[in-house]
Amino acid sequence: MSASVFLPPEWAAQSAVMLTWPRRDGDFANRFAAVEHNFFAIAAAIARFENLHVNSADDAPGLAAKLVGAGVPKARLRVFQVPNDDVWARDHGPITVLRGSGGDTHAVHLDFSFNGWGGKFPAARDNELTRRLITLGAWDAPVETVDFVLEGGGIEVDGTGSLLTTERCLLAPTRNPKLNRANIEALLMEKLGVQRVLWLKHGDLAGDDTDGHIDTLARFCNAHTIAYQACEDKDDPHYADLAAMAEELKALRTPGGMPYELVPLPLPKPIIDEDGKLLPAGYANFLIINGAVLAPVYGDAADEVALERLRSCFPDREIVPIDCRALIHQYGSLHCVTMQIPASKNFTETL
Repeated sequence: MSASVFLPPEWAAQSAVMLTWPRRDGDFANRFAAVEHNFFAIAAAIARFENLHVNSADDAPGLAAKLVGAGVPKARLRVFQVPNDDVWARDHGPITVLRGSGGDTHAVHLDFSFNGWGGKFPAARDNELTRRLITLGAWDAPVETVDFVLEGGGIEVDGTGSLLTTERCLLAPTRNPKLNRANIEALLMEKLGVQRVLWLKHGDLAGDDTDGHIDTLARFCNAHTIAYQACEDKDDPHYADLAAMAEELKALRTPGGMPYELVPLPLPKPIIDEDGKLLPAGYANFLIINGAVLAPVYGDAADEVALERLRSCFPDREIVPIDCRALIHQYGSLHCVTMQIPASKNFTETL
Protein backbone atom coordinates (compact mmCIF):
# COMPACT_ATOMS: atom_id res chain seq x y z
CA MET A 1 0.00 0.00 0.00
CA SER A 2 1.39 3.38 -0.99
CA ALA A 3 2.37 5.64 1.89
CA SER A 4 0.82 8.59 0.07
CA VAL A 5 -2.45 7.19 -1.31
CA PHE A 6 -5.00 5.11 0.57
CA LEU A 7 -8.49 3.97 -0.48
CA PRO A 8 -10.28 3.27 2.81
CA PRO A 9 -12.19 0.00 3.03
CA GLU A 10 -15.92 0.35 3.44
CA TRP A 11 -15.80 -0.35 7.18
CA ALA A 12 -13.61 2.71 7.80
CA ALA A 13 -15.19 5.83 9.34
CA GLN A 14 -17.52 7.64 6.95
CA SER A 15 -18.64 11.24 6.58
CA ALA A 16 -21.79 10.45 4.61
CA VAL A 17 -23.46 8.13 2.14
CA MET A 18 -24.56 9.43 -1.25
CA LEU A 19 -27.82 8.52 -3.01
CA THR A 20 -29.04 9.63 -6.43
CA TRP A 21 -32.84 9.74 -6.29
CA PRO A 22 -34.96 8.01 -8.96
CA ARG A 23 -36.56 10.21 -11.60
CA ARG A 24 -40.27 9.97 -12.32
CA ASP A 25 -39.44 9.82 -16.02
CA GLY A 26 -36.50 7.44 -15.56
CA ASP A 27 -36.10 3.71 -15.90
CA PHE A 28 -38.23 3.12 -12.78
CA ALA A 29 -41.15 5.18 -14.16
CA ASN A 30 -43.52 2.21 -14.36
CA ARG A 31 -43.00 1.36 -10.67
CA PHE A 32 -41.89 4.74 -9.33
CA ALA A 33 -43.97 4.67 -6.13
CA ALA A 34 -42.58 1.28 -5.09
CA VAL A 35 -38.96 2.14 -5.81
CA GLU A 36 -39.22 5.56 -4.14
CA HIS A 37 -40.59 3.78 -1.06
CA ASN A 38 -37.49 1.56 -1.25
CA PHE A 39 -35.27 4.66 -1.40
CA PHE A 40 -36.99 6.28 1.58
CA ALA A 41 -36.28 3.11 3.59
CA ILE A 42 -32.61 3.18 2.58
CA ALA A 43 -32.32 6.91 3.33
CA ALA A 44 -33.91 6.63 6.77
CA ALA A 45 -31.72 3.66 7.69
CA ILE A 46 -28.52 5.46 6.66
CA ALA A 47 -29.51 8.63 8.53
CA ARG A 48 -29.87 6.69 11.78
CA PHE A 49 -26.10 6.33 11.76
CA GLU A 50 -24.54 9.11 9.68
CA ASN A 51 -25.06 11.99 7.26
CA LEU A 52 -26.95 11.57 4.01
CA HIS A 53 -26.10 13.25 0.70
CA VAL A 54 -28.89 13.07 -1.92
CA ASN A 55 -28.77 14.08 -5.59
CA SER A 56 -32.11 14.92 -7.18
CA ALA A 57 -32.86 15.83 -10.79
CA ASP A 58 -36.15 17.41 -9.76
CA ASP A 59 -37.42 19.45 -6.80
CA ALA A 60 -34.60 19.28 -4.24
CA PRO A 61 -36.41 21.32 -1.52
CA GLY A 62 -39.55 19.23 -1.95
CA LEU A 63 -37.59 15.99 -1.72
CA ALA A 64 -35.77 17.26 1.37
CA ALA A 65 -39.12 17.89 3.07
CA LYS A 66 -40.32 14.39 2.16
CA LEU A 67 -37.12 12.85 3.50
CA VAL A 68 -37.52 14.67 6.81
CA GLY A 69 -41.11 13.45 6.89
CA ALA A 70 -39.85 9.90 6.33
CA GLY A 71 -37.66 10.11 9.41
CA VAL A 72 -34.38 11.54 8.13
CA PRO A 73 -33.10 14.08 10.68
CA LYS A 74 -32.80 17.48 9.01
CA ALA A 75 -29.43 17.99 10.67
CA ARG A 76 -28.02 14.98 8.82
CA LEU A 77 -29.43 15.76 5.36
CA ARG A 78 -28.09 17.55 2.29
CA VAL A 79 -30.01 17.50 -0.99
CA PHE A 80 -28.57 18.84 -4.24
CA GLN A 81 -30.49 19.47 -7.45
CA VAL A 82 -28.32 18.07 -10.23
CA PRO A 83 -29.10 16.42 -13.59
CA ASN A 84 -28.65 12.66 -13.71
CA ASP A 85 -29.49 9.65 -15.84
CA ASP A 86 -30.10 6.95 -13.26
CA VAL A 87 -29.84 5.94 -9.62
CA TRP A 88 -26.60 3.96 -9.51
CA ALA A 89 -24.48 6.20 -7.27
CA ARG A 90 -21.97 3.41 -6.64
CA ASP A 91 -20.88 3.70 -10.24
CA HIS A 92 -21.22 7.41 -11.06
CA GLY A 93 -20.24 8.77 -7.65
CA PRO A 94 -16.66 9.68 -6.64
CA ILE A 95 -14.16 7.14 -5.36
CA THR A 96 -12.57 8.98 -2.43
CA VAL A 97 -8.95 8.38 -1.49
CA LEU A 98 -6.85 9.80 1.33
CA ARG A 99 -3.49 11.30 0.44
CA GLY A 100 -0.62 12.09 2.75
CA SER A 101 0.99 10.16 5.58
CA GLY A 102 0.61 9.76 9.31
CA GLY A 103 -1.85 12.24 10.74
CA ASP A 104 -1.49 14.61 7.80
CA THR A 105 -3.90 13.13 5.27
CA HIS A 106 -6.57 14.77 3.15
CA ALA A 107 -9.40 13.48 1.00
CA VAL A 108 -9.51 13.68 -2.79
CA HIS A 109 -12.60 12.69 -4.77
CA LEU A 110 -11.49 10.77 -7.85
CA ASP A 111 -13.93 11.27 -10.71
CA PHE A 112 -13.37 8.28 -12.98
CA SER A 113 -15.14 8.10 -16.34
CA PHE A 114 -18.53 6.40 -16.39
CA ASN A 115 -19.80 5.15 -19.75
CA GLY A 116 -22.95 3.26 -18.77
CA TRP A 117 -21.26 -0.10 -18.16
CA GLY A 118 -19.55 -0.24 -21.51
CA GLY A 119 -22.06 1.82 -23.49
CA LYS A 120 -25.14 -0.20 -22.58
CA PHE A 121 -27.13 2.79 -21.30
CA PRO A 122 -27.10 6.62 -21.55
CA ALA A 123 -24.60 8.03 -19.06
CA ALA A 124 -23.56 11.57 -20.11
CA ARG A 125 -25.31 13.32 -17.20
CA ASP A 126 -24.16 10.73 -14.67
CA ASN A 127 -20.61 11.09 -15.94
CA GLU A 128 -20.76 14.84 -15.21
CA LEU A 129 -22.53 14.56 -11.85
CA THR A 130 -19.52 14.66 -9.52
CA ARG A 131 -18.07 17.68 -11.33
CA ARG A 132 -21.43 19.49 -11.32
CA LEU A 133 -21.62 19.04 -7.56
CA ILE A 134 -18.52 21.23 -7.23
CA THR A 135 -20.50 24.26 -8.41
CA LEU A 136 -23.25 23.48 -5.88
CA GLY A 137 -20.84 23.50 -2.96
CA ALA A 138 -21.21 19.80 -2.24
CA TRP A 139 -17.53 19.02 -1.87
CA ASP A 140 -15.02 20.53 0.54
CA ALA A 141 -12.37 18.15 -0.77
CA PRO A 142 -10.94 18.59 -4.28
CA VAL A 143 -12.23 16.61 -7.25
CA GLU A 144 -9.77 15.13 -9.74
CA THR A 145 -10.93 13.74 -13.07
CA VAL A 146 -9.28 10.48 -14.14
CA ASP A 147 -9.40 9.46 -17.81
CA PHE A 148 -10.15 5.81 -17.06
CA VAL A 149 -13.50 4.01 -17.03
CA LEU A 150 -14.08 2.57 -13.56
CA GLU A 151 -17.22 1.94 -11.52
CA GLY A 152 -17.19 1.72 -7.74
CA GLY A 153 -19.16 -1.52 -7.89
CA GLY A 154 -16.31 -3.11 -9.82
CA ILE A 155 -13.75 -3.00 -7.01
CA GLU A 156 -13.37 -4.14 -3.40
CA VAL A 157 -10.43 -3.23 -1.14
CA ASP A 158 -9.31 -4.70 2.17
CA GLY A 159 -7.46 -1.68 3.60
CA THR A 160 -4.14 -3.58 3.63
CA GLY A 161 -3.17 -3.17 -0.01
CA SER A 162 -5.38 -5.71 -1.79
CA LEU A 163 -8.00 -4.97 -4.46
CA LEU A 164 -10.46 -7.66 -5.57
CA THR A 165 -12.19 -7.48 -8.95
CA THR A 166 -13.41 -9.56 -11.89
CA GLU A 167 -11.81 -10.02 -15.28
CA ARG A 168 -15.16 -9.73 -17.05
CA CYS A 169 -15.64 -6.21 -15.74
CA LEU A 170 -12.26 -4.49 -15.66
CA LEU A 171 -10.91 -6.21 -18.77
CA ALA A 172 -14.08 -5.65 -20.81
CA PRO A 173 -13.10 -4.15 -24.19
CA THR A 174 -15.99 -1.70 -23.92
CA ARG A 175 -14.38 0.09 -20.97
CA ASN A 176 -10.67 0.72 -21.54
CA PRO A 177 -9.88 -1.03 -24.83
CA LYS A 178 -6.38 0.45 -25.21
CA LEU A 179 -5.19 -0.90 -21.86
CA ASN A 180 -4.16 -4.45 -21.01
CA ARG A 181 -4.19 -6.15 -17.62
CA ALA A 182 -0.75 -4.85 -16.65
CA ASN A 183 -1.70 -1.28 -17.62
CA ILE A 184 -4.90 -1.49 -15.58
CA GLU A 185 -3.13 -2.92 -12.53
CA ALA A 186 -0.53 -0.15 -12.68
CA LEU A 187 -3.20 2.55 -12.87
CA LEU A 188 -5.16 1.07 -9.95
CA MET A 189 -2.00 0.94 -7.86
CA GLU A 190 -1.13 4.53 -8.70
CA LYS A 191 -4.56 6.08 -8.22
CA LEU A 192 -5.91 3.96 -5.36
CA GLY A 193 -2.71 3.11 -3.50
CA VAL A 194 -3.14 -0.66 -3.62
CA GLN A 195 -0.22 -3.07 -3.85
CA ARG A 196 -1.86 -5.98 -5.61
CA VAL A 197 -4.93 -6.84 -7.68
CA LEU A 198 -6.76 -10.13 -7.12
CA TRP A 199 -8.67 -11.22 -10.24
CA LEU A 200 -11.66 -13.57 -10.42
CA LYS A 201 -12.46 -15.30 -13.71
CA HIS A 202 -15.80 -16.67 -12.55
CA GLY A 203 -18.94 -15.31 -10.96
CA ASP A 204 -22.12 -13.90 -12.45
CA LEU A 205 -25.76 -13.37 -11.55
CA ALA A 206 -28.34 -13.78 -14.30
CA GLY A 207 -29.79 -10.40 -15.23
CA ASP A 208 -26.70 -8.46 -14.17
CA ASP A 209 -25.70 -5.97 -16.87
CA THR A 210 -22.48 -4.70 -15.27
CA ASP A 211 -20.26 -7.49 -16.67
CA GLY A 212 -19.84 -9.05 -13.25
CA HIS A 213 -19.40 -6.32 -10.68
CA ILE A 214 -17.56 -7.69 -7.67
CA ASP A 215 -20.05 -6.06 -5.27
CA THR A 216 -22.69 -8.57 -6.39
CA LEU A 217 -20.34 -11.52 -5.86
CA ALA A 218 -17.65 -11.26 -3.17
CA ARG A 219 -17.12 -8.64 -0.46
CA PHE A 220 -14.40 -7.96 2.07
CA CYS A 221 -15.91 -7.81 5.57
CA ASN A 222 -12.51 -7.17 7.15
CA ALA A 223 -8.93 -7.70 6.05
CA HIS A 224 -9.16 -11.49 6.36
CA THR A 225 -12.85 -12.31 5.71
CA ILE A 226 -14.77 -12.46 2.42
CA ALA A 227 -18.53 -13.00 2.24
CA TYR A 228 -19.49 -14.35 -1.16
CA GLN A 229 -22.55 -15.27 -3.18
CA ALA A 230 -22.92 -19.04 -3.16
CA CYS A 231 -25.38 -21.46 -4.72
CA GLU A 232 -26.11 -24.86 -3.23
CA ASP A 233 -28.70 -26.08 -5.74
CA LYS A 234 -26.95 -28.10 -8.45
CA ASP A 235 -29.98 -27.66 -10.71
CA ASP A 236 -29.74 -23.87 -10.52
CA PRO A 237 -28.17 -22.28 -13.63
CA HIS A 238 -25.88 -20.26 -11.35
CA TYR A 239 -24.40 -23.33 -9.68
CA ALA A 240 -21.40 -24.17 -11.86
CA ASP A 241 -20.07 -20.63 -12.23
CA LEU A 242 -20.54 -19.68 -8.58
CA ALA A 243 -18.94 -22.96 -7.50
CA ALA A 244 -15.95 -22.15 -9.72
CA MET A 245 -15.76 -18.69 -8.15
CA ALA A 246 -15.80 -20.27 -4.68
CA GLU A 247 -12.80 -22.38 -5.65
CA GLU A 248 -10.98 -19.29 -6.85
CA LEU A 249 -11.68 -17.56 -3.53
CA LYS A 250 -10.36 -20.59 -1.64
CA ALA A 251 -7.08 -20.28 -3.55
CA LEU A 252 -6.58 -16.60 -2.65
CA ARG A 253 -4.20 -15.65 0.14
CA THR A 254 -3.96 -12.62 2.38
CA PRO A 255 -0.81 -10.45 2.13
CA GLY A 256 0.50 -12.55 5.02
CA GLY A 257 0.05 -15.77 3.07
CA MET A 258 -3.02 -17.11 4.93
CA PRO A 259 -6.26 -18.27 3.29
CA TYR A 260 -9.21 -15.96 3.69
CA GLU A 261 -12.06 -16.84 5.99
CA LEU A 262 -14.90 -17.42 3.54
CA VAL A 263 -18.56 -16.95 4.42
CA PRO A 264 -21.04 -18.25 1.83
CA LEU A 265 -24.29 -16.35 1.40
CA PRO A 266 -27.34 -18.25 0.16
CA LEU A 267 -29.01 -17.48 -3.15
CA PRO A 268 -32.67 -16.43 -2.93
CA LYS A 269 -35.26 -18.16 -5.09
CA PRO A 270 -35.48 -16.73 -8.60
CA ILE A 271 -37.24 -13.39 -8.98
CA ILE A 272 -38.73 -13.01 -12.46
CA ASP A 273 -39.94 -9.74 -13.98
CA GLU A 274 -43.10 -9.28 -16.03
CA ASP A 275 -41.18 -10.06 -19.23
CA GLY A 276 -39.95 -13.36 -17.84
CA LYS A 277 -36.42 -12.11 -17.21
CA LEU A 278 -34.49 -13.41 -14.21
CA LEU A 279 -33.42 -10.55 -11.94
CA PRO A 280 -30.00 -10.49 -10.21
CA ALA A 281 -31.12 -10.81 -6.59
CA GLY A 282 -28.36 -11.65 -4.16
CA TYR A 283 -27.12 -10.91 -0.65
CA ALA A 284 -23.53 -9.82 -1.34
CA ASN A 285 -24.80 -6.35 -2.27
CA PHE A 286 -24.84 -5.13 1.34
CA LEU A 287 -23.64 -1.69 2.51
CA ILE A 288 -21.30 -1.17 5.47
CA ILE A 289 -21.84 2.15 7.28
CA ASN A 290 -20.89 3.63 10.65
CA GLY A 291 -22.13 1.16 13.24
CA ALA A 292 -24.32 -0.91 10.92
CA VAL A 293 -24.61 -3.05 7.81
CA LEU A 294 -27.63 -2.54 5.56
CA ALA A 295 -28.51 -5.85 3.95
CA PRO A 296 -30.83 -6.43 0.97
CA VAL A 297 -33.68 -8.87 1.51
CA TYR A 298 -36.29 -10.17 -0.92
CA GLY A 299 -39.12 -11.75 1.07
CA ASP A 300 -37.43 -15.12 0.73
CA ALA A 301 -36.78 -17.91 3.21
CA ALA A 302 -33.06 -17.39 2.60
CA ASP A 303 -33.24 -13.82 3.96
CA GLU A 304 -32.78 -14.83 7.58
CA VAL A 305 -29.94 -17.23 6.73
CA ALA A 306 -28.12 -14.40 4.94
CA LEU A 307 -28.73 -11.98 7.79
CA GLU A 308 -27.42 -14.44 10.36
CA ARG A 309 -24.26 -15.07 8.36
CA LEU A 310 -23.69 -11.34 8.00
CA ARG A 311 -24.11 -10.99 11.78
CA SER A 312 -21.24 -13.45 12.17
CA CYS A 313 -19.10 -11.26 9.88
CA PHE A 314 -19.97 -8.01 11.65
CA PRO A 315 -20.49 -8.81 15.34
CA ASP A 316 -19.99 -5.18 16.38
CA ARG A 317 -22.47 -3.68 13.90
CA GLU A 318 -26.25 -3.72 13.72
CA ILE A 319 -27.55 -5.68 10.73
CA VAL A 320 -30.45 -3.74 9.17
CA PRO A 321 -32.55 -5.56 6.53
CA ILE A 322 -33.89 -3.48 3.62
CA ASP A 323 -36.53 -4.96 1.31
CA CYS A 324 -35.10 -4.46 -2.20
CA ARG A 325 -37.71 -6.25 -4.29
CA ALA A 326 -38.65 -3.03 -6.09
CA LEU A 327 -35.05 -1.98 -6.66
CA ILE A 328 -33.98 -5.27 -8.18
CA HIS A 329 -36.30 -4.68 -11.16
CA GLN A 330 -33.64 -2.45 -12.72
CA TYR A 331 -30.94 -5.08 -12.19
CA GLY A 332 -29.19 -3.68 -9.12
CA SER A 333 -29.62 -3.73 -5.38
CA LEU A 334 -28.73 -1.84 -2.21
CA HIS A 335 -24.97 -1.38 -2.54
CA CYS A 336 -25.36 -0.35 -6.18
CA VAL A 337 -27.45 2.74 -5.31
CA THR A 338 -25.15 4.01 -2.55
CA MET A 339 -21.65 5.48 -2.34
CA GLN A 340 -19.95 6.09 0.97
CA ILE A 341 -17.78 9.18 1.49
CA PRO A 342 -14.93 8.42 3.93
CA ALA A 343 -14.24 10.67 6.89
CA SER A 344 -11.04 12.69 6.65
CA LYS A 345 -9.28 15.69 8.09
CA ASN A 346 -10.38 18.01 5.28
CA PHE A 347 -13.74 16.49 4.48
CA THR A 348 -16.29 15.70 7.14
CA GLU A 349 -19.73 16.38 5.73
CA THR A 350 -21.12 18.46 8.58
CA LEU A 351 -24.35 20.32 8.10
